[in-house]
Amino acid sequence: MSPLMIVVMAVVVVGGLAAFGVIRSRKPDVIGERLNQFTERQMTLEELELQQPLMQRVFVPAMRSVLVLLGKYGPKQSGERLRANLQQAGNPGGITPTMFIGLRVVLALVIGVIVTIATTQSMPLSQGLLYSSIGFILGYMLPVMWLGQKIGGRKKTITKALPDALDLLCISVEAGLAFDLALQRVTQKWDDELAHEFKRVLSDIRLGRTRREALKDLAVRCGVEDVQTFTAAVIQADQLGVSMSKILRLQSDQMRQRRRQRAEEAAQKAPIKMLFPMVFLIFPALFVVILGPAVPRLMKGLGGM
Repeated sequence: MSPLMIVVMAVVVVGGLAAFGVIRSRKPDVIGERLNQFTERQMTLEELELQQPLMQRVFVPAMRSVLVLLGKYGPKQSGERLRANLQQAGNPGGITPTMFIGLRVVLALVIGVIVTIATTQSMPLSQGLLYSSIGFILGYMLPVMWLGQKIGGRKKTITKALPDALDLLCISVEAGLAFDLALQRVTQKWDDELAHEFKRVLSDIRLGRTRREALKDLAVRCGVEDVQTFTAAVIQADQLGVSMSKILRLQSDQMRQRRRQRAEEAAQKAPIKMLFPMVFLIFPALFVVILGPAVPRLMKGLGGM
């Protein structure tokens, strides 16, 4: 066989293989399509972002950018104190201290401008300026009032949930579980603010932080006196090698006693709180019902005289 024939045969074989590969690639992947019908296809990052609503994709990032921009030019406050307050409120909406300052500026401008437009057209200039200043101040203070309410509600929730959580911790540790596993059992049992804080403690420990540091951060984030007492006792027991079950038993008994004392205190305050509604709302109605029929007779008697 001549060399020319060998070259021609090699070219034909290579060309045939290439044509077969092209035709094979153009055929639909029937097996792959059938598997995609029964398995979950991996979605791209763009598809995941497009699945979110328009508010989350466009308006929320834009509003965050505006708040950060205004927060940089707003009045400066104590950053650490504001950050601690936001942590005690549970970081609602993932807001940062700079965004919070920007929110105060935005509300002050919006409410102040609305009040100015509403009052200057129907009132004298002096009264309009007075109400406008009140509107600016009110808008600037509304976020602080809202943050205070969030902090108070969260502290009340944590204080209410702590005795039951300590009972479960004590039972779990006495049953033979380690302290970290007992915390995990509490997070599996409840879904409240205290359980979320315990989850964060566990995640901090898994990331390499010591138990002492994680518990100290827990006390700072909660800002509750009972939680601070509990974390201090656990840290001290861990350092001195005291039995954790005994410490948890003492803390559990102490927290239940404090809860009973708070209930008794609230019961003692109830008559005083009921006094004002009774004097201003209930007693006037009783006087009208009781003395109402006697008023016409008194008027007739006075008229006859």
